[in-house]
Amino acid sequence: MSPYLLGPLVVSGITAVLALLIALTDRVVNNYGTVVIDINKGKKRYEVKGGAPLLGTLASEKLFIPSACGGRGSCGACKCKVTSEVGPVLPTELPYLSKEELADGQRLACQIKLKKDISIEVPEELFSVKRFEATVSSIRDLTYDIKEVTYTLEDPAEIEFIPGQYVQIVVPPYGDLDEEVQRAYSMSSKPGDKGKVELLIRLVPGGIATTWVHRHLKQGQKARLVGPFGEFRVHDTGATMLCVAGGSGMAPFWSMLRHMEAENAHPGKDVWYFFGARSLKDMFYLDELRALEKRMPRFHFVPALSEPAPEDKWTGETGLITDVLDRFIKERIPKEKGFEGYLCGSPGMINACIAVMTKNGVAEKDIFFDKFA
Repeated sequence: MSPYLLGPLVVSGITAVLALLIALTDRVVNNYGTVVIDINKGKKRYEVKGGAPLLGTLASEKLFIPSACGGRGSCGACKCKVTSEVGPVLPTELPYLSKEELADGQRLACQIKLKKDISIEVPEELFSVKRFEATVSSIRDLTYDIKEVTYTLEDPAEIEFIPGQYVQIVVPPYGDLDEEVQRAYSMSSKPGDKGKVELLIRLVPGGIATTWVHRHLKQGQKARLVGPFGEFRVHDTGATMLCVAGGSGMAPFWSMLRHMEAENAHPGKDVWYFFGARSLKDMFYLDELRALEKRMPRFHFVPALSEPAPEDKWTGETGLITDVLDRFIKERIPKEKGFEGYLCGSPGMINACIAVMTKNGVAEKDIFFDKFA
C-alpha cells in the first residue's frame, strides 16, 4: 500500500480508538450518580441517572423537546433555557445559537450532558406532547417520490393539534442504522380527525427516515410518533395569506385549508396558495384543490411548473414559483388587507420567498415557517 494512503488510515484508526477509549473511560470512571432536573422553577422535577444527554433523558421521562435530527446536533431545534451552571457552550452548539439566545442562556438539549443538578425553562405546551403508538393504516403514492402515509392511533389515544404543527416519526434500527432516530414531518391531517395522523413524505436520497418509509414501511405495521410540535399556524388577523410550497411542503397547508373550510375558521382571511413543481409528474392534489377553490371563494390556488414537459399540455402558470409569486403580488392580489407570508419547503426556497415578499412590502415579522424545514 502506498505510504500516502497508509498515513491517513493509521491516523483515522488511532482517532477512532481514542474516541472509543474516552467514551468508555467516561462511562466507567465518571459515575455521575443521581442528578435532579428542575423545570420551569419547580413545575416539574425529575431525579435521573446522570451521564446521558439532557434531550434523551427528558424523553425517557416523557417530556419531549422537539429535535428534527433525533438528537445528533445537526438541526438546532432542541433549544431550552438553562438557568444553572452546566459548563461552557460547545462548538457544536454555536452554529445554531444567536448572540441574543446565548445571552439568554439558550442551549441545545442534545449537547448538554447531565453531570450535576440542572435547572431549565421550556415552553409549557411541551408538557402536553406525547408519544403515540400507532398502526400504518394506509400508504398511497401521490407522485413517484411522495407518499401519503396515514397512521391510526391506538385506542383510546387522540392527538390535539393546531393545523400547521408537526410530529416526529420514530425510525427503528434497520440496515446500517443501529439505534432508533426521530425525524420531523408536518401533519397534513384534518384536525377534527383526532384518531389519525396523515403525513406527506418525499424520498430524499440517503435520507434515513425517508428511505425507511419508502423502502421498508408497510401497511399494517406498528409505528411510533411523538408530538405535536411547532409554532407554524394561521394567525388570527385580517391580513391576506400568501402561502408558498413545493413537494411535500404541501402538508401543513392541506391541513390548514381543510380546517378553514370545515370550521369556517378565520373567515375574514383571503388565501392565495402558490404551489411550485418542475413538471406535471411532480404535482398532486390538483383536482382536490381546484374543487376547494370553487367551494371556498376566498381561496385562490396558483399551481406553477418551472419546466413543463410537452406531453404535460400545461396551460397554467410557468416559471419559478418565486417569479410567479412576485408577479401576482404586483399585478393580481388586492393589497388593501395587507399580507402575511406562510412558507414550507427547503431553506433555499424559503429564503428566496422571503426576499420576494419583503421586496414587496411584507414585514419579515409577518412571514412564518417552521425552522426544521
